[in-house]
Amino acid sequence: MKGTFFLGSDSVKKFEVREMGNLGDSLGPHDVLVKNMAAGICGTDVHIYLGEKGSAEVTPPVVLGHEYSGIVEKVGSSVTDIRVGDHVTVDPNMYCGRCRPCRMGRKQNCENLFALGVNVNGGFAEYSVCPDTQCYKLNDDVSFDAGAMSEPLSCILHGADLAELSSGESVLVIGGGTIGLIMAQVMKLSGASTVIVSEPVEMRRGIALSLGVDYVIDPLNSNLSDEIRRITGRDGVDKVIECVGNKSAARDAISSADLGGTVLFFSVPKTDATIELPLFDVYKKELKIIGSMINPDTYQRAVNLINSGRIILEPLITHTYPKEKLEEAIRMQMSAESIKVVVHPND
Repeated sequence: MKGTFFLGSDSVKKFEVREMGNLGDSLGPHDVLVKNMAAGICGTDVHIYLGEKGSAEVTPPVVLGHEYSGIVEKVGSSVTDIRVGDHVTVDPNMYCGRCRPCRMGRKQNCENLFALGVNVNGGFAEYSVCPDTQCYKLNDDVSFDAGAMSEPLSCILHGADLAELSSGESVLVIGGGTIGLIMAQVMKLSGASTVIVSEPVEMRRGIALSLGVDYVIDPLNSNLSDEIRRITGRDGVDKVIECVGNKSAARDAISSADLGGTVLFFSVPKTDATIELPLFDVYKKELKIIGSMINPDTYQRAVNLINSGRIILEPLITHTYPKEKLEEAIRMQMSAESIKVVVHPND
């Protein structure tokens, strides 16, 4: 059993394929051995690769990959709900249940947050071991690539819940990457009257339209405010969801919200990123500004949506790589040529 280990952002050689031994020989009573079939590259993986902070601390050497799916190969003696041969996706995020945020019903802010593929070995390996509580069954007709998207979809559902969309409201999604294009679909399913995607890359705008987005805007070659006014007849939209993570997108998000609007900052920015906030606009418009952190209690809903086929994911997967080319895959994920890059650990 082999895995691609991250050796550290400051290491000359950042990744190395290593033997991991037979992981099935030491399963705990509630452990599950998964043959990893697909593992998506997330923005958090990019942050870790660049030496920036993700959602939890990383201590190399470790196998990254927290968005993954696979086939159950073996189960511990006390596992009852998961069987050998099941197709599963794995919720990587685990919480202590004891700290103040957990006890206050905010486990996404757990002071001891622990994640598979971040703190311990995850999806960029041929096999992984996880607790049975973290495994969710996929329908057999769901592709492993789509199943690996359960984790980002679960995070998106948490953000969508926070945005509190009412049927008939208008939505601007800033960014047409993986997150933005899934978020746009969730907004349509949730009853938005108009969904607009602002995205500079033509290929991504085209896919957005094919997924049912109502309008797309190229923010580099047109005036975003003018385009929103043309589309909605107003100076802004009801909900703005920022899915890029840079300062320009953040400023656009604030300026694009209409009276009484909500701005959801969904992306993971750099830790030192700041913008000037137009306080009078916040006051006059009565803006609601919200952040969103991972996926508390939304994973089953994400799997339900994927199993139902209501979310279209396959067109978003633009590139696939074997585990031996993980660094190349991460660099492709950083490129405007891609939308979602997926690693196939058992190719």
